[in-house]
Amino acid sequence: MTSFRERYGPWALVAGASEGLGFAFADDCARRGLDVVLVARRAQVLEARASELTRRHGVRTRALPLDLAAPGLAERARAIAAELPIGLVILDAAYAPRGELHDHPLDELLRAIDVNVRAPLTLARELGAPMRERGRGGLIVVSSVAGLRGTETLATYAATKAFGRVLAEGLYAELRPRGVDVLACLAGATRTPGYEATTRRDVAPVMEPRDVARATLDALGRGPVFVPGRSNRAAVWALERVLPRRVAIALLGRSTRALNG
Repeated sequence: MTSFRERYGPWALVAGASEGLGFAFADDCARRGLDVVLVARRAQVLEARASELTRRHGVRTRALPLDLAAPGLAERARAIAAELPIGLVILDAAYAPRGELHDHPLDELLRAIDVNVRAPLTLARELGAPMRERGRGGLIVVSSVAGLRGTETLATYAATKAFGRVLAEGLYAELRPRGVDVLACLAGATRTPGYEATTRRDVAPVMEPRDVARATLDALGRGPVFVPGRSNRAAVWALERVLPRRVAIALLGRSTRALNG
């Protein structure tokens, strides 16, 4: 844990940290000895989560209520980077409109672009720049298995997650020579509040957030892409190397229909 703090400390910033996988990342960072900045929209919930981490792990915490889709994100990121030495950034916040694209208002679809594409790009640039100058640090972009292929009823979300993976792969190549580790986490089904609120029945193995977070942090520095969970790795292998793209799209669509049916 001491070496982890030396490599990625003293502060971690976790976007989407109020619940689910984001809070699991924040908790595991604190367990490893990092002080944590928690970013999400709901101020009261965020303050409670920050206090919980301080009580549990004895680390310093900051609650930063912030809507990642709102204007001024770059300025807020530069301000926090100037105030605190951020050594690890975890980009987990996501917005996922479910249902057919033409059944959603355009502004709802564009919010997914703002939260899932514009915000990670902005935070990676503004918070990654000081790490690049220091010659150490880490950046985790939480993508999804859904981003490997177009996914029926999750078309916009899947497309944004494909962006996250490709962004992380490019930054891995750019920043590795500068001493900064970058990783795309391709998460599969994870038992988060969002998953449970929108899913009527499980159709595949579902991982617990703490297991996804811990395995992903363990994988940081070992390559550009990590898929938590043995069954998820098998599914990704099939999607990328075995199944024709048309068949993969059909299977993913059948899976998402079953989740909601």
